[in-house]
Amino acid sequence: QVQLVESGGGLVQPGGSLTLSCTASGNGDPIDAMGWYRQGPGNKRSMVAEVTRSTRNIEYADSVEGRFTISRDNAKDTVYLQMDRLNPEDTAVYYCVADIGVCTSGSYTFYEYWGQGTQVTVSS
Repeated sequence: QVQLVESGGGLVQPGGSLTLSCTASGNGDPIDAMGWYRQGPGNKRSMVAEVTRSTRNIEYADSVEGRFTISRDNAKDTVYLQMDRLNPEDTAVYYCVADIGVCTSGSYTFYEYWGQGTQVTVSS
């Protein structure tokens, strides 16, 4: 059974930094795109950053462009989110998402899997 396990959330002061990690555990199934979403108080869940397996295509939300950096280590099935110059508006539960292939009848069908979420709070 595939699981996405996130870590690295916590409390940080405005202007500070945090790094989130998310590792996919399962049967060694292929992983395509990976990314991070967040949901702040009273807000809908929204995309923060996404990266394809090859890392050739990376997308950021306008609100984090230039402050956050997404990266991945395919050998470890892990995606990271380096968050710099954090501000209180970044306070949210951050969720990892990954498109993971499931083999059926000799071919893979990719499904979207979500982590349980990790809280990031930016406050003085």
